[in-house]
Amino acid sequence: MAPPPSMAAASDRAGPGADPGAGDSSLRLRRAPSADAGDLPGDSSSGQRESGEPHPPPPNPQQQQHEMLYFRASAPAHRRVKESPLSSDAIFRQSHAGLLNLCIVVLVAVNSRLIIENLMKYGLLIRAGFWFSARSLGDWPLLMCCLTLPIFPLVAFMAEKLIRRKLIGEHVVILLHIIITTSVIVYPVVVILKCDSAVLSGFVLMFLASIMWMKLVSYAHTNYDIRVLSKSTEKGAAYGNYVDPENMKDPTINSLVYFMLAPTLCYQPTYPRTACIRKGWVIQQLVKCIVFTGLMGFIIEQYINPIVKNSKHPLKGNFLNAIERVLKLSVPTLYVWLCMFYCFFHLWLNILAELLCFGDREFYKDWWNAKTVEEYWRMWNMPVHKWIIRHIYFPCIRKGLPRGVAILISFLVSAVFHEICVAVPCHIFKFWAFFGIMFQIPLVFLTRYLQDRFKNIMVGNMIFWFFFSILGQPIFVLLYYHDVMNRQAQASR
Repeated sequence: MAPPPSMAAASDRAGPGADPGAGDSSLRLRRAPSADAGDLPGDSSSGQRESGEPHPPPPNPQQQQHEMLYFRASAPAHRRVKESPLSSDAIFRQSHAGLLNLCIVVLVAVNSRLIIENLMKYGLLIRAGFWFSARSLGDWPLLMCCLTLPIFPLVAFMAEKLIRRKLIGEHVVILLHIIITTSVIVYPVVVILKCDSAVLSGFVLMFLASIMWMKLVSYAHTNYDIRVLSKSTEKGAAYGNYVDPENMKDPTINSLVYFMLAPTLCYQPTYPRTACIRKGWVIQQLVKCIVFTGLMGFIIEQYINPIVKNSKHPLKGNFLNAIERVLKLSVPTLYVWLCMFYCFFHLWLNILAELLCFGDREFYKDWWNAKTVEEYWRMWNMPVHKWIIRHIYFPCIRKGLPRGVAILISFLVSAVFHEICVAVPCHIFKFWAFFGIMFQIPLVFLTRYLQDRFKNIMVGNMIFWFFFSILGQPIFVLLYYHDVMNRQAQASR
């Protein structure tokens, strides 16, 4: 801050090396009344003394002298090379907290206007028939299928007990596990296809069945590996710190039940545990989960349903109309997806972990900062990523397959289960979800090349957001919606 004109004039008369306030009595006379009477604008020293508060610390004379010399007219105003804050070299070294606040304010304003406009145009469109119907609530085969799924883990446990007691051979137990894991997927698929249930009910059943399939695969594979390591150590093989004695124990019914309930897909006999359950924290997270679930339902009913109803099939009709629908649908689908991620991966999995005292709660990483599509798939869903790494990717590598083939097989398994979880409840097998996942493979190599080509620039991150949120999700919503509507129209004829 530049000194007041009176101080600058006094310092000029006293000379550059003089002490301000010591070489000129006029300066002392000018400062004394202002300090006593509070003449300077914004000076509150008199008020402080009247209220009995302590005096502010006196200014440093050396600092004042430095400021008066620094801001002289003859002093240079430009002393070194500096970059503009928004230049390409300096932009990532600056804090953008103010711009982030601006974006939040703009988002709130824009979305408030959209909410008001939507309510004025359509009214309140919340209805339960889209999610549940009297037919789906009375559709007992899906409920019975869900209640009988725990039979498969019990059969897998019995198979492990038989092999531990040497009542069956290794090939027999492998065959039993193949039958069990296949049945846990085929059984709900047959039930859903036989019953014309609601889409949401079928999706929940297939989601639970897919989770159980991955858990049973991990259970069988891990126990097989424990048996192999046990035989190797008995023969004198040394694995150093790679083998934990706590995780070499025989399977028990308690470890199986805990694994089936725990928020993980990778089996191990013991897990890191927390000391206690924070009941108040659990209640807070449950309230948040209910609020965000309601928000998802509101966005779907008020925004997504009217948009898709007024649209045409994206692969038919006018191309510009399809692009307009996709772009209009991109924002609400992105909001729903973000709410789903927060509800499931943060709130629900942490609630489950807290109730079970499950210690490892790294259910996701900062995937929103992913610079490539490959980084995104490694960070956004850590339970599935750990399962794929442990039971698909590295087993393929150990079998001598190239890294690219191992990645292809990993994406292939993911694509198959994405297709099953979506196509079976919709009773439509158009392979949209399958091709959508497999399309990620060229995007992995594209974003990796761009990130290597343009260093320190989030090109890959922008491409990921564009293909995933702006283009990918809205297209698949439109594709499946119109296919479901066409199937229902043909069935009603």
